[in-house]
Formats: sequence, C-alpha cells, structure tokens
Amino acid sequence: MKVYISADMEGISGVVNNEHTDRNGREHDRARIWMTEEVNAAIEGALDAGATEIIVNDSHGTMRNIILESLNPAAKLITGSPKRYSMVECLDETFDAAIFIGYHARAGSSGVLCHTYTDSVEYVKIDEKEVGETGINGGVAGYYGVPLILVSGDDVLCNEAKALIPGIYTVEVKKALSRNAALCLSLNSAHSLIRTTVKEALFHKDNIKPLTFNKPVLLEVRFTNPAYADAASTIPGVKRIDSKTLTYMCDDYLIAFDAFRSMINIES
Repeated sequence: MKVYISADMEGISGVVNNEHTDRNGREHDRARIWMTEEVNAAIEGALDAGATEIIVNDSHGTMRNIILESLNPAAKLITGSPKRYSMVECLDETFDAAIFIGYHARAGSSGVLCHTYTDSVEYVKIDEKEVGETGINGGVAGYYGVPLILVSGDDVLCNEAKALIPGIYTVEVKKALSRNAALCLSLNSAHSLIRTTVKEALFHKDNIKPLTFNKPVLLEVRFTNPAYADAASTIPGVKRIDSKTLTYMCDDYLIAFDAFRSMINIES
C-alpha cells in the first residue's frame, strides 16, 4: 500500500502565530520540530496499517521545514521549492490514499492562521462553492482517483473537510479561539490520536470516495487587492468579473489547478 502525506504547518498543535510559521520567526525552529513529530505519527499509523511505501511532501512556505534527520526512515521526503504541483507534488494514480497533516481552514473562516495558499486571496470557489487548500489539493488527488482519507488541524478545518468529503477521518489537534489563539492538545496526545486515526482511516479507505468536481470546472478567485487581479488577469483564458474577481473554466481539473497556481504566483 502506497500512501501520500502532504504536511503543512498552521494546523499543527501549538502553532498559532506567524512567529511559528515564518522562516525568520523566533519560534519557527520549535514549530519545525512539532511538525516533524506529527508527520512521524502519521507515518507510524500508516505503517501500522500495512503501508509499504510512504511519500511525505513538505508543503509549508519554503517547503524546507521537516527535519530530515528526525523523519521516520520508512518514509521519503519531498523538500524544497518551487515545485510544479506545490503542496501535491508527485501525487499520482500510483497512490492508494492521501493524508493531509497540519492543514488549516480556508481564507475568511474563523480558523487559526486561516488563508488559501496566500494572504492575497480573499476566497476561492470551485463549482460556486468556497474551498480552501483541503478542497483544492484534494481535487488533485481525486483527479488521479486517490481518496483523501484524513486531515488534521483545528476544529474549523475538520468541519470544512467533513462538509466536503463524506466519511473523511479528521484529527482535531486544537480548537480555534481566534486567528492567533487555540486550545491545543498536548504534543503526545496529538501524536497518539494521529497515529491511531491514520491506521483506522487506512483500514477503511475504500469507503471514502475520491473528491471530484463537475465538468467543466469553474474556478473563481477573488483577491484582496485589485492590483493582484490586474496581474493575474493577463493569464490566457482568465476572465475578469470585477475589480478583484477572476474566473477560469476548463474540462480538466489539473489544468484548472495550474491556472489557479499561475494566478497567485504572477501576482506575487
């Protein structure tokens, strides 16, 4: 059994502030340790369930956060950036299941450190429904027929995932109190819960359907500033709806994903 793990940082227990998530933040090195430990817990759960190959994709910021010398040697690590498919690099039809660790809620929600790929995005809609990184990246897994079976993060993220994917397993490692505050599980408790829930999710992975969207795929991106939309509107096929909102339509989800990544990259 081949398992894919995409790991972000904002949804890790204890992480609540930019001092944790920013590369030059005073508490970033602590957060890197916490992130690596939660990933290891997921790896251990996958091994308990019989996984024979595990690929971990470091999906936060510069994508050089997971501490390789501390990573469970049963897994391989995708590290560094840029990567063509970013948070879902190397995910394809050869995987049996996908797991998202340390994810956060979508932009505009009440989740800890919520955003959607970048703080310049006000919202993203697919098929007229707001989605965050769980939905956007989960759609890539679904494109390849791979079910997204588990996410971990705060309570807002968990509820977002449940509304999107029937039957998905969630691990709530903290409860959002504000954008920069949370009621967090102890690290050991978070690790134990992740390990046992990953194992259970993999045992029941066939009960969870891959996330797919209607064809043609209708992507809508609203930026926080018209200047960002000015830049992104130069991409071929993109239509401008108003000063801050762009749409893109195509039959292939992976092309729509590429268009979204291009929009947010060109504005930066």
